[in-house]
Amino acid sequence: MTARLSRSRDRAGFGTRVLLAAGAAGALLVCGTTMVTLSAVPAPAALTAQAEPRVMAGRDLYLTGCSSCHGPDGRGTERGPTLAGVGAASADFFLTTGRMPLDEPRDQAQRKQPAYSRPEIDQLVAYVASLGPGPEIPHVDPKSGDLPEGFELYANNCASCHSSAGAGGALGHALIAPSLGKATPTQVAEALRIGPGSMPVFGPDVLDEHQVASVVRYVDYLQDPADPGGLSLGRLGPIPEGFVAWVVGLGLMLVFIRWIGTTE
Repeated sequence: MTARLSRSRDRAGFGTRVLLAAGAAGALLVCGTTMVTLSAVPAPAALTAQAEPRVMAGRDLYLTGCSSCHGPDGRGTERGPTLAGVGAASADFFLTTGRMPLDEPRDQAQRKQPAYSRPEIDQLVAYVASLGPGPEIPHVDPKSGDLPEGFELYANNCASCHSSAGAGGALGHALIAPSLGKATPTQVAEALRIGPGSMPVFGPDVLDEHQVASVVRYVDYLQDPADPGGLSLGRLGPIPEGFVAWVVGLGLMLVFIRWIGTTE
């Protein structure tokens, strides 16, 4: 009897040990699967150990002010396009001109006072650049460009939208080519390379670095041109001149004709 009880206890103990071992193996399998699944999720580029501190700081600013439209990972949403691959030039252009952030995503971005300081813009630019390769911020020297060549390139490629005087103009329904009066040399070069809004992209295969510098130099000249032989009339191109010719010129002619008629 005692022997049978002992064998029963041994079998019960063995069964318990088998159940415990099976449970432990199952727990290890579940944990292992979970660890594999978590490790398979790639970390954002801005969170890697090699990321610069300003990229991390830029990501914090991005999550606060940009993620609602461009998504938490910068891949875009219904309210805003993806930022992967737009490059540092695009981010710098839209932030330094105050075109971003935009209150209403469907509105055309207009130039205004930047919402961020220069250090904050640098941080945001670094983060956007980390999302994918894209155009870098161009380093342009206007003095290295050729002014006559810049005039020719501007007249052929830019004047139809921005006007011959760089004052901007209407392109169609709710589309406006902005004035170039406040554009910096870097911003002009960035706009040529990225093609913001409805503007076409002028890549290196269209305009080389010297030609870009020439256009930048001519735009810089338009911001403060010489006015030999007359008044600037706001530097708005031929429209004010025509207005003066028709209103002032014809008005003076009518006054003169009236004066002749009363003196006879």
